[in-house]
Amino acid sequence: MGGRPSGRRGSALEHLFHPSSVAVIGASKTEGKIGHAILKNVLDSGYRGPVYPVNPKEEEILGLKCYPSVAAVPEPVGLAVVAVPAKAALTVVRECGEAGVPCLVVVTAGFREVGKEGLALEKDLVETCRRYGMTMVGPNCLGIMGTHTPLNASFSAGFPHRGDIAFLSQSGALCAAILDWSLERGIGFSKFVSLGNKAVLDELDFIRDAAEDDYSKVILGYIEDVKRGEEFVDEASRAARKKPVVIIKSGTSQAGAKAASSHTGALAGSDLAYDVAFRQAGIIRAATMEELFDYATAFATQPIPKGRRVAIVTNSGGPGIIATDQVEARGLTMAGFSKKTLEELRGVLPPAANIYNPVDVLGDATAEVYRNAFRLVLADPGVDAVVCLLTRPAGIDPAEVARGIIEERKRFPAKPVVAAFLGGENVREANEILEQAGLPSYEFPERAVMALSGLVRYGELMKRPPVGRGAVFDDVDRDKVREIFAAVKSKRRLVLLGSEAHRVAEAYGIPAAPIDLAVRVSEAVETADRLGYPVVLKVASPKITHKSDVGGVKVGLEDAAAVREGFLGILESVHRVLPQVPVEGVEVQKMMPGGTEFIVGVSRDVQFGPLVMFGLGGIWVNLIKDVSFRLAKGLTMDEIERMILETKANTLLRGYRGRPPLDAAAVAETIARVAQLVRDFPEISELDINPLVAYEKGVCALDVKMTIS
Repeated sequence: MGGRPSGRRGSALEHLFHPSSVAVIGASKTEGKIGHAILKNVLDSGYRGPVYPVNPKEEEILGLKCYPSVAAVPEPVGLAVVAVPAKAALTVVRECGEAGVPCLVVVTAGFREVGKEGLALEKDLVETCRRYGMTMVGPNCLGIMGTHTPLNASFSAGFPHRGDIAFLSQSGALCAAILDWSLERGIGFSKFVSLGNKAVLDELDFIRDAAEDDYSKVILGYIEDVKRGEEFVDEASRAARKKPVVIIKSGTSQAGAKAASSHTGALAGSDLAYDVAFRQAGIIRAATMEELFDYATAFATQPIPKGRRVAIVTNSGGPGIIATDQVEARGLTMAGFSKKTLEELRGVLPPAANIYNPVDVLGDATAEVYRNAFRLVLADPGVDAVVCLLTRPAGIDPAEVARGIIEERKRFPAKPVVAAFLGGENVREANEILEQAGLPSYEFPERAVMALSGLVRYGELMKRPPVGRGAVFDDVDRDKVREIFAAVKSKRRLVLLGSEAHRVAEAYGIPAAPIDLAVRVSEAVETADRLGYPVVLKVASPKITHKSDVGGVKVGLEDAAAVREGFLGILESVHRVLPQVPVEGVEVQKMMPGGTEFIVGVSRDVQFGPLVMFGLGGIWVNLIKDVSFRLAKGLTMDEIERMILETKANTLLRGYRGRPPLDAAAVAETIARVAQLVRDFPEISELDINPLVAYEKGVCALDVKMTIS
């Protein structure tokens, strides 16, 4: 292939990044036009294959013979870059399909981003690509760049340095800004992709592609949404186990979240779903563009640490304290040194120096003293990573310190080292020396520790298995659930009554307090007699979410007379407060012993499917918000254990202040069974078990709410 680098293994998008030839359709002689910029970029990038300008109005552009159409090109075209007006694009793409072009980059704007008419045009574009088996980047994009081909098939104003970072962005303008910044900073890329409207190829295709190539070490992305949510989690999980994937996702505001009737729905938002999905897939999420590239620098140059034990070496107390605070804030651990290391540090440092972590060599330390301290700390078997901090007082040469760190680091190449040399121009040479040697140096301690925390998190994520099937139980009754849902829908309802939701829970092996619906007083008494006293009465209405607020609950009824009085009292109270709301009857439930209240819930996210929640339950759940979330897809018992550990509820489960431990295994199994239920029945849109009461042995669902779509 004309553009393929020798000795490199290909990737999933081989023909896109290493095409046999390139045609620029809409090429122009006029400087300043996109068609001119693309053609010039292809030529200037050093692409080694044939290049064909296509424009029916020209015979020659930039010294190359120009062709009236792609069909007129005498040789097969490997990649066509389309830069014609939107209304002409469909015809051009069809001609490409007829000519057998396998890959397209459509930079043209004027599609879904401009409204209904543009969306229809884009759909026709996609259908044409499918009909002819073509793959396409865009439309409405900057283009693509591959530095190892090399190929610049874009209208950008520059071409990145050759490197090992694959970068993809949904924003073309952001691509251009990052490219300018990277050229100034000397950061190199392997691939640089503007996704545009993602009509055919999307972020998942390029993540998968970069994970398979031989020259990308880390994959970075800026995205605004994910097209194929559940597939994304599966595939990104596999990709992230080959190479680190770091993504910044914009649009974190909850202002646009839909109103939800359940506690879980109220606490879950679209941004939280992305957080959960990325974490389960093993993706590192960056909060800012600065973080994105700080992570990238660390991942591209440093090994993954074996653990989270961090040592800090500094010549100034202030930065050392700041870094220590950040280590704890980021969930890392300050390393403890061995007795041998402490004795050796005491031997090379002045008496006033701090030999414990963080090691402070003091402001008057020489480069040699700093180097000795760094050597001893790095060698300690209880240290997994080191942060080197330096401020420049009068007596130390920062460049000499940098050289010493580089030399000593060679003894332990498996341990990551990051630095923060503070002082602007005074430490510029030292920072350049470190970075040229592959040791990232950040402007401030916080950024150095943050980047290191990304390495640690990635290492821990990689110890977990990729997203799989999830926990499955064989003793579930799917047919019973189908019957219940069919009956609810036949009554033109989407919200299940409590008695119906409890039967669904029981069908999936979830222990639930016995409950039944009564439409008359006599039925309520009969049910209470059968279940046994005491009982609880609850108004049965799909329109009433918070029953206590309208006098719709009576607790601790000990006999038939109390049940009669309670039944009538509930109906009277509800009709008085909500006269227009239909009431199906009153549900009679066996009153269970008191216990510790938790919540297990589900909210279905539009991109990633059902999210399962666990936390402290009862009436305070929305106020306390002690909850954790996971995707139901692939939710294993190990992941459920981690989910529980993230909450303060875990402390109550294990036993708190002399209280005996509760049945944590039964709680975990309930979460797993709920996850299986919502995987098996995608029509469940919201579900709350609140409270799920846990005992020393066993659990019981006291209130189950469920909505289907």
